[in-house]
Amino acid sequence: MALPEQYARTVPDKPAAEVTIDEPLVRHLVSSQASRIPQAATLPLVRAAEGWDCAVWRLGDAHAVRLPRRAAAAPLIQHEQASLSLLAPAVEASGIRIPVPIVHGTPDSRYPWAWSVVPWIAGDRGLDVPRGERTGWAPTLAAALAALHVPAPPSHPDNPVRGRPLVSRATVFEERLRALVSAAVIDPDDADVLAGAWSEGVAVRPWPGTPVWIHGDLHPGNLVASGSALTGIIDFGDVTAGDPAYDLAVAWLAFDRDGREGFIAATGTRYDDATWARARAWSAAVAVLLLAHSDDEPDYARLGRGALAELTYRS
Repeated sequence: MALPEQYARTVPDKPAAEVTIDEPLVRHLVSSQASRIPQAATLPLVRAAEGWDCAVWRLGDAHAVRLPRRAAAAPLIQHEQASLSLLAPAVEASGIRIPVPIVHGTPDSRYPWAWSVVPWIAGDRGLDVPRGERTGWAPTLAAALAALHVPAPPSHPDNPVRGRPLVSRATVFEERLRALVSAAVIDPDDADVLAGAWSEGVAVRPWPGTPVWIHGDLHPGNLVASGSALTGIIDFGDVTAGDPAYDLAVAWLAFDRDGREGFIAATGTRYDDATWARARAWSAAVAVLLLAHSDDEPDYARLGRGALAELTYRS
């Protein structure tokens, strides 16, 4: 069977870019607005990545230019510009670098949205480090999240999905799960694992505390590492505040069983059993999302499959 149109396996899932971001455009923006970066106008400029929301161009050895590629992503850059300077001192004291904007670029006649120059965080993309080699990340990531998951001010960026009660995503989760089974992307046993994790998370009490800062998109694609050493967390476009369980889903998204047990142990008593149940449910939701929408991103399709495999363990 074919997936419904929104899940069609022959249609690219990544939204089309709404502007052309090429070297002349990025050079123009940097030359006209990034004077605080020494020799910005003449530093080498190379396209490094293009995700669903933003394009990233490396500027010399020490910096990167981050630009929205569609209107829906434009507020994400503004959220990073407003929030990361507040979060950086505590998070970076844990040993993890984050890309605090150095230049807050503004729209001009050639480009319609805010954009940033950020530090380039050297290392390997976390997705490219095998799960079995990530166990060493556990204590560092736990320390970084302890620094991040503190009460946020009422002015924190709003996000319609991240950090909210699980029940708010129940309809979407169930629709995606049914579509994946119908199209034989997953089998009924896999669906039972995902549905079980989801149901257990929904059954426990929601987050009862003050909303805390959360990254909002924490998975290996947004982690930077040097083998077994975690060095950075990037892409804070979904930064918001709410239930920390959304970030803690990384226990199943990033780690194998040994790494997950090490990560959970490293968090100590900061999170109760209900929070971990919600985190496991969120990992199921992210796995379903990745399985449904990664046709043109095979690395993320593998991430979804890997998360599904880890959800069969109870830790």
